[in-house]
Amino acid sequence: MSIAIISDIHSNLAALEAVLAEIDRSGIQDIYCLGDVVGYGADPVICIDLVRERCKKVVLGNHDLAVATGEGLRFLPADGQIAAEHNADNTDDAQKRWLAELPLTVVDMGMTFVHASPGYPERWLRVESFFLAQDQFNHFQTDLCFVGHTHLPGVLCNQLGVLRVRKGHRFLVNVGSVGQPRDGDPRASFGIFDPETFEFELRRVAYNVERSVQRIREEGLPSRLGKRLENGH
Repeated sequence: MSIAIISDIHSNLAALEAVLAEIDRSGIQDIYCLGDVVGYGADPVICIDLVRERCKKVVLGNHDLAVATGEGLRFLPADGQIAAEHNADNTDDAQKRWLAELPLTVVDMGMTFVHASPGYPERWLRVESFFLAQDQFNHFQTDLCFVGHTHLPGVLCNQLGVLRVRKGHRFLVNVGSVGQPRDGDPRASFGIFDPETFEFELRRVAYNVERSVQRIREEGLPSRLGKRLENGH
């Protein structure tokens, strides 16, 4: 039975609802969330509630921590700080406590799930260089490790020349972002993996971007956050 892996929702309700609908159409029941449920977007409350209801496992993201406790807030981009403060003002104590208590790493069904990197997950490393990415294989023991954080989907094998996920190798897989893609494609991004066949699919879903942009305007968040959704950067 396949699983779905979502990440970096960032309080984008329209994107999350579209992705959940696509997952339901695919008949997938188990959903894993790689963190950053909140931040940047305008609808943290409903996004938290949906993730709590629908996801089997959830790990902590840096924006989750900033919204829940204020920790790391000053390391976020300026727009991200404003959005994190907005999200903190609009979530209750129980929601903040749930976010703050999320684990940094989950190992389940022979797979590793983490927001930024398996190596030093509390440092929120951006795994964007080849050498940093290769070092990450020293920090998890499973064949697969799923990550998010950079909002840039991609697959990296521990051996050169392997271009797709297949049995007999180890992989670091970034599933991209549901709520704020940054690879030039504004469609929501998430992953589907079948543990039996060892097949991975990156799936893109169109959603009502204008609805999310309008919600950002309504909540008085920086307009740049809306423009990022429109162009996928």
